[in-house]
Amino acid sequence: MSDAAATTADVRKGEVDARLEQHRTELTGYCYRMLGSPFEAEDAVQDTMVRAWKSFETFEGRSSLRSWLYRIATNVCLDMLSAGNRRARPMDLSGPTPVAQAQLTPLPETAWLEPVPDGRVLPSVTDPAEAAVSRETIRLAFVSALQHLAPKQRAVLILREVLSWKASEVAELLDTSVASVNSALQRARATIAESEPAATETASELDEEHQRLLERYVVAFEGYDMKALTELLHDDAKFTMPPFDLWLQGHDDITGFMLTIGAGCRGSRLVPTVANGTPAFAHYKPAESGDGFVPWALQIIEIEDGKISALNCFLDTARWFPLFDLPETLAA
Repeated sequence: MSDAAATTADVRKGEVDARLEQHRTELTGYCYRMLGSPFEAEDAVQDTMVRAWKSFETFEGRSSLRSWLYRIATNVCLDMLSAGNRRARPMDLSGPTPVAQAQLTPLPETAWLEPVPDGRVLPSVTDPAEAAVSRETIRLAFVSALQHLAPKQRAVLILREVLSWKASEVAELLDTSVASVNSALQRARATIAESEPAATETASELDEEHQRLLERYVVAFEGYDMKALTELLHDDAKFTMPPFDLWLQGHDDITGFMLTIGAGCRGSRLVPTVANGTPAFAHYKPAESGDGFVPWALQIIEIEDGKISALNCFLDTARWFPLFDLPETLAA
């Protein structure tokens, strides 16, 4: 190949790469809603990009590039879901455990619905309503509800309700009829309605009152003031700690756990972040050496009606802290 031809090929490759990359974030959001894991979502999108690159010359423009990529991504996700596995939250697997009977039994990471940084899955949009829907539909409760759907129903619901595709567009993507799409959507809506996810506040909706609530939570948690913490929690607040299947309900059991099994968290520090469209904190507990603080959990906070309705503590910090670009340690 001549130098000129090589240069032209490089320019062409760069142009294709740039066109594909424009869609990476929104595709990752779509795959995350489908799969419930940011790591699997990124793998699915990378597979999508590789397939698109290899067959780009055969893409004839009969649909938009975006639609074509969504078709590939959907097929990748459906292949990954063919084993019938679905990710869950602890409350999807069992009832709450009284703190007196609490036992920490871990399950494999593939069992759990996983958190995701907003920046990995929420593309920049100028329409406030569109941005609100995007945040609302990556909440843990919503993505958990999606996991109860059959894979194709999941795809239909996301494409129609979240991304606002027309039934005819979804039918073309899935190589099926409009009637089949409408039927799948109806069944999906009915299943979602059976376990309607609570309407928790998203990070963009937090007003001064909610900000003060979070500030009070930080003071109460870092001071390990259980009376102050109880005042911030709903009576039936939930507390989860994946990879352990244990979950607690009610502020008495939550604070009871924190004063017994969880007492090692006394003296911890919280660093604010955002996950799944909602407020979150990186939780660092005192290092055993006494020198500073080490990662312990990613806390995702759910707020309803002016109080905290759930504390979701994801303990596998070796995976979560790098994903969220959080410091490895905190100085004393």
